[in-house]
Formats: sequence, structure tokens, C-alpha cells
Amino acid sequence: MGLDDRDALLVLRDAFGTSNSTDGFVGRLFTRWFGTDPSARDLFPADLSAVRAAFAQAMSWVYGELVAQRAQEPVAFLAQLGRDHRKYGVTQHHYDTMGRVLYAALRDELADDFTPAVEDAARESLNLIIGVMGGAADAEEGPAWWEGTVVEHLRVSRDLAVVRIQLDHALPYHPGQYVKVEVPQCPRSWRYLSPSMPADETGAIEFHLRGVPGGLVSTAIVNETRPGDRWRLSSPHGGLHVDREAGDVLMVAGSTGLAPLRAIIMDLTRWGVNPRVHLFFGGRYPCELYDLPTLWQIAAHNPWLSATPVSEYPGDPNWAADYPDVTPPRGLHLRQTGRLPDVVTRYGNWSDRQILICGGPEMTRATKAALVAKGAPEQRIQHDPLSE
Repeated sequence: MGLDDRDALLVLRDAFGTSNSTDGFVGRLFTRWFGTDPSARDLFPADLSAVRAAFAQAMSWVYGELVAQRAQEPVAFLAQLGRDHRKYGVTQHHYDTMGRVLYAALRDELADDFTPAVEDAARESLNLIIGVMGGAADAEEGPAWWEGTVVEHLRVSRDLAVVRIQLDHALPYHPGQYVKVEVPQCPRSWRYLSPSMPADETGAIEFHLRGVPGGLVSTAIVNETRPGDRWRLSSPHGGLHVDREAGDVLMVAGSTGLAPLRAIIMDLTRWGVNPRVHLFFGGRYPCELYDLPTLWQIAAHNPWLSATPVSEYPGDPNWAADYPDVTPPRGLHLRQTGRLPDVVTRYGNWSDRQILICGGPEMTRATKAALVAKGAPEQRIQHDPLSE
């Protein structure tokens, strides 16, 4: 039965979905692949933990969709993955060796559970996965990546930076999308970042980011990036957007989660008439609301935009004096104190709004849950995919 056999596909899904799959089965799979094809090892960073976790999560999701007999989204996802993997240097040879190794690893891992029905499902599903990814990569005519030079690095707070890049060729993307970046300090370690401005035909692009404790790439960018550094950017992903015909908008930005919402707001300024947009911009301290002057300037010329600054603590720490003063001129909403989910929901349930939430996974989940509990329809809430 192959791809029609839900029970067999469930066995395959569970091989990737177990709690120890990244250290167990998936870890052994990658070791086996590198032993079979040593050239594959050079595609990845030294620390494989994030790669193994992402692989296990993706495979578990794809098989889960196949179990549910939903093929359209997995095929689209795999095609995008194949196009995107070109930036790593993945070739058809690597797809072929991974397909063979993955089949053999599943056969050995499942042992007695690798029945003839499971074998058929494994062959057909792996042919689909490898075929779609490899075919999409071969068919793509655009560049595998875009390169650019850092022209400005602004340290706007203790662990916050704004980086401006001049790309060799303009990168087409929609406001609200995100890309993966590779920086010279961390070769082969790619990190998702959201442009903070709409696509520019001259190739100018800007990113906001925060150094995350234990985050190799983000810490290197905040602390070590210098003008002249050469960056690589992947093709864009994501569908965060505002429908100008679908009513008023609530935006909630935690720290550098402001970036994609800022890009959308800047894009909206192209029109004279827009839905009302109310933005809550939050940080730990008032000094970390790094882009308030820009928001004030936009709001001053666009009456459809309201911005409410929110800080968890009422005052700044001593180190704030070492960084730029971000106090905007009078005219912006008075700053509120508290957690973003609490402050946002004090204003109402926002059930009549398009809702966009951007920030860390914990803040995003908490804000979404608070809004839904207040009565906001979950289907009207947008956010990017959340990692654990």
C-alpha cells in the first residue's frame, strides 16, 4: 500500500518522534551518513545538535502529515527546503547518499517492526522526500544565496545591535518575511533573522538582533561584527502580513521582534489610507526600546499608527548610560510597565483585529494564550513558526 498505509507510515513517524531520537536514532543516522559520504560532513557546523533536532522535527512533521493523508503542504515544504538547501552546498549526490543511508538506518533501527508493509512505505516516502527536494533544487534558477557587506554596526544596548548590509544584488522579499544568514565568525552556522525594512532595489537591508545566552551566532553578531564583514543570506521564508482590506490591526513586538513588524509598517506608509494599526513594543527596561524615535517619526506622519512602549521594569539599570538615549519626543503613547501579555490584554480582547505577534517563543506563546483567553479568535492571530 506504500503511502496509503497509515499504520506503516505511523511506524516511520515514530522513529523520528521519540524523545531520544536526536541523540539516538538521528545521531546514529548522521554518523552513518558521514561514514558513507565524508563530503557531507563539510556541509554542517561543528556542533550538530541543532541540525539533528531540526531534522528530527521536520521528518516527524512530514510523516505525521502523510499519516493524515495530507500531501500538499509536505510537498510544498520539501520543495522549499530543497531550494533553500542549495545555500549549504547540497548536491544531488548528497540527496542520493542520504536516501540510501536513511533507508538502511530505518531498516536496522526498526528491526522486527520493519515489515514488508513498512518497507514499502519507507521506499515510497523516501523516494517522495528525496525526489521533491532534489528536483526542486535542480529546477530553481535563482541564486543559492545573496552576499553583502556590512556597512554599519550599531550597538544600541548591552545585548542589542542594528546591522546594516549592502547586498551585491537586491534580495526580493515581502515585508514580514525572514531569511537565514551566515556570518564569517560562524561559518556553516545559519541563523534566522527578519529584515527590519522593506526590500530595497539598491540592495540595502537592515537587521535587528539580540544576543541570546548560549547563542553562538547571535552573540558573535552583537559583539564581533564589523564594517567590511561579508554576510550570506538565504532566500526568504514566512507569510507574516497585513491585509489592508481585512480591518484594523494589533501588533505585539517583544524586543527585536519589532523588526518584521517595522518592515510591514514602513511598507504601509506607501498608501495614504490604511487600517488602524496599534503597536505594543516591549523590552525589559525603557532603554531597550531602541527604536522608539523611528516609531515616533512614522506615527507623527501617519495618523493610522499608534505605538505604545512597554517595559517590564519602570527604570533603567546603571549600564544604560553607556548606550544611546532612546527617549522619543513627546507625542508617543505613555510608556506602560508590566509584562507584554498583561499590558496588551488590559486594553481589551482585540477580537475585531488582525493580530501579529513577533518576539521570543515564550513571549509569543504567552501573548497568544492571553489574547485567546480574552476572546480573540485564534485564526486571526499570526506569528512565525516557534522553536522550543
